[in-house]
Amino acid sequence: MKILTTPNKALLEKAEPIIRFDNKLKKIITEMSATLDATVDPIGVGLAAPQVAIPKRFFLTKPNEKGQTFVFINPVIESAASTKRIPSFKNSPKVEAGKPAKSKGKLLEGCLSIPNIWGNVSRKNQIRIQFCDIDGKRHTETFIGFPAIIIQHELDHLNGILFTKHVIEQKELLYRSHKNAQGEDEFEEIEV
Repeated sequence: MKILTTPNKALLEKAEPIIRFDNKLKKIITEMSATLDATVDPIGVGLAAPQVAIPKRFFLTKPNEKGQTFVFINPVIESAASTKRIPSFKNSPKVEAGKPAKSKGKLLEGCLSIPNIWGNVSRKNQIRIQFCDIDGKRHTETFIGFPAIIIQHELDHLNGILFTKHVIEQKELLYRSHKNAQGEDEFEEIEV
């Protein structure tokens, strides 16, 4: 499947709930999972239906490159909080102003629909979410750390919100990434 990129207006539309849990939905989810698995540089950790031109309320997450893919259909966050526990962001680059990504500093969020753009977003690191699985069975679960961050990012896609909006509203910095001569990611601050 092709992942839509900005400035595609479909990324700014609010998605509609899933009503039918049928084989067509399962086929789409299988194709989306294969698309997510095929992402490289960066490796994707989540993919929402609107990102592949399907205006429906579901997304996939894959917090670990070799781990399981999770499906969230018609998700609703029941509660969100920040805990003292600092989440693990294994795949997220880190920057300090003017320094390469591997230096210690702020953790950056990116998006497959906004290639090579990164920014710091303040999000809750513990959420309780209600959602349906692929068979329509309802679940309520709590997620902490990186999975909670991914879920909030993907849920934003279902509401037509891109992470860059949060970066700007929170008066944080945006960065553009590129490869240096050694093939390592470097980040330059973007004027907004």
